[in-house]
Amino acid sequence: MIELRGKCVSDSILSDAKKKSGELRKKGIIPKIALVRVGEDSSDVAYEKSIIKIMDKTDIDVKQVVLDKNISKEDFKKEIIALNDDDSVNGILVFRPLPKQLDEKEIRRYISPKKDIDCFSEINMGRIFLSDEEVFYPCTPMGVMKIIEYYDIDLEGKNVVIVGRSLVVGKPLSMMLMDKNATVTVCHSRTKDLPSVCKKADIVIAAIGRGKMIDSSYIKKGSIVMDVGINFMDGKMVGDVDYDDVKDLCSMITPVPGGVGIVTTSCLAYNLLKMM
Repeated sequence: MIELRGKCVSDSILSDAKKKSGELRKKGIIPKIALVRVGEDSSDVAYEKSIIKIMDKTDIDVKQVVLDKNISKEDFKKEIIALNDDDSVNGILVFRPLPKQLDEKEIRRYISPKKDIDCFSEINMGRIFLSDEEVFYPCTPMGVMKIIEYYDIDLEGKNVVIVGRSLVVGKPLSMMLMDKNATVTVCHSRTKDLPSVCKKADIVIAAIGRGKMIDSSYIKKGSIVMDVGINFMDGKMVGDVDYDDVKDLCSMITPVPGGVGIVTTSCLAYNLLKMM
């Protein structure tokens, strides 16, 4: 079994990003990302810290925009529009989920597609479904694809099952995989006999948000397992896959932590510099 660790993939992305960032700075262009956080959710704060570390490694400036958790829709819109109009800001990332008073369906229309670093806007999401190569892919599915590319995993004609149909991962990832000629099945919580569907897959990608849900009953021998999930059980970070239960069945697997997550954060730097 080969463990598909994300650090080497991340290091490769960040090395290229730092080189490009340096070239821009020599021209007097300063790459900058705006991080928009509403409230003090611990997972958002932790994610923000990890992003800042990544951006520091690649010489990308960070503008932190921390807003009150009770901010009104109108005031939030003003903050986003100000960032759209700020020529020093090249990319905008809004941490989600947002508080109930902020409708994400409406919020996604505020962000300029040209600064939408994580494919939040409807325009950029639509471009994925049009197979537009210039689109800014969402960072989590992009992290999956970067791992596949780095480890030279052949997708041509392979049966891929994605467990999870969210707009953040499942749906855009299905399009990205099909663009590489994979045959994709997208499953969800109401899929009938989910284990038997997964057992037919050459590659299983877990993005359902349930700790250790995918066990050996879902995996056929020799398949590749990619775990996008981040959950906490008994104070320990775990994925959607029961790693210990499936590791002897699969040929390759991403660990949690140390797999897709670290690559996802690096893809923010990749997307930001792609915008410039």
